[in-house]
Amino acid sequence: MSRYAPEPPYAHGTRPRIGVLLVNLGTPEAPTVAAVRSFLREFLSDPRVVEIPRAIWWPILHLLVLTVRPRASARRYAQIWMSEGSPLRVHTERQATLLRAHLGERAQHLPLVVDYAMRYGAPSIPDRLREMKAQNCNRILLVPLYPQYSAGTTATAFDAAFGCLQDLRNQPAVRTVRSFHDHPGYIAALARSAREYWARNQRPDVLLMSFHGVPRVSLDRGDPYHCECQATGRLLAEALGLREEQYRVTFQSRFGAAEWLKPYTAATLEELGRRRAGRVDVICPGFVSDCLETLEEIAIEGKSAFLKSGGREFHFIPCLNEREDWVRTLAEIVASNLLGWADSATHETLEMARLRALQLGAKA
Repeated sequence: MSRYAPEPPYAHGTRPRIGVLLVNLGTPEAPTVAAVRSFLREFLSDPRVVEIPRAIWWPILHLLVLTVRPRASARRYAQIWMSEGSPLRVHTERQATLLRAHLGERAQHLPLVVDYAMRYGAPSIPDRLREMKAQNCNRILLVPLYPQYSAGTTATAFDAAFGCLQDLRNQPAVRTVRSFHDHPGYIAALARSAREYWARNQRPDVLLMSFHGVPRVSLDRGDPYHCECQATGRLLAEALGLREEQYRVTFQSRFGAAEWLKPYTAATLEELGRRRAGRVDVICPGFVSDCLETLEEIAIEGKSAFLKSGGREFHFIPCLNEREDWVRTLAEIVASNLLGWADSATHETLEMARLRALQLGAKA
């Protein structure tokens, strides 16, 4: 029996298509203990995410983490769940829909299939890739929606895609978007978002730029994530005309006892509160969609920590989500990575190819 997955039906003379697959981290299917446990099991079993040796990590994961954490996490998800579902999935799906429309306007000559997938949970990367292949996509662009590259996010998304391709006999050509942490359009969209928020709500004393944290050891081993976060923070500060004392770059979502990238967002908010900082705004330039880490960890928990420590006013600036300038930038990123993939085949040439194949014995 062949180790390769069966090929989808194919008809000669069919115009090949190009797949554009947006990839985000993933989310539980529901804000329930069972759904969260299933999601965390898959997420925390990824050796790219937790680099502790399996013999040590496995008992901790199954006997401690998966018995304690799902209940607390389910309560947190319930606070931010939308009527349509998880905010991360809702925003990612909307971005894919808007991107499809933008690309349809600016890349009409390209036969595109635009969709999204999640690294953990559904819809999975392998499922979406198989669907694209069934739609006759022989070229696929992978677009992880992580502005800054990290092995625990971007690389593991590529791992899932390439692992799926290993099971295919007839593999598509694949390109990847590695990161866009310093893309001028991305920085401009972030800056415009902050300026528009301040036009409605006035300016803060301090702007915190909070990025998702990773273990410090990943930096020591050569992961460029920390450097790319710092670059994004510096470029955004320059775009907003902020002086050094008016902003800080911090890292959130620490998990476990190991040292993570510093300074920690939670500790910084408490410090600013104790110093009686008048107003602090937080923006999250490492997330393009609002999710648990922004809506609950920052907008709820972060606000509470700051105010309880003595701070007077706290504001959270939403992620880019479906902003037109962000979707336009995403379309630019995709279009630039599709250069050279234009298909010059016409209806006539495809029909001639079909007829030649039939003459040579093809069944379709």
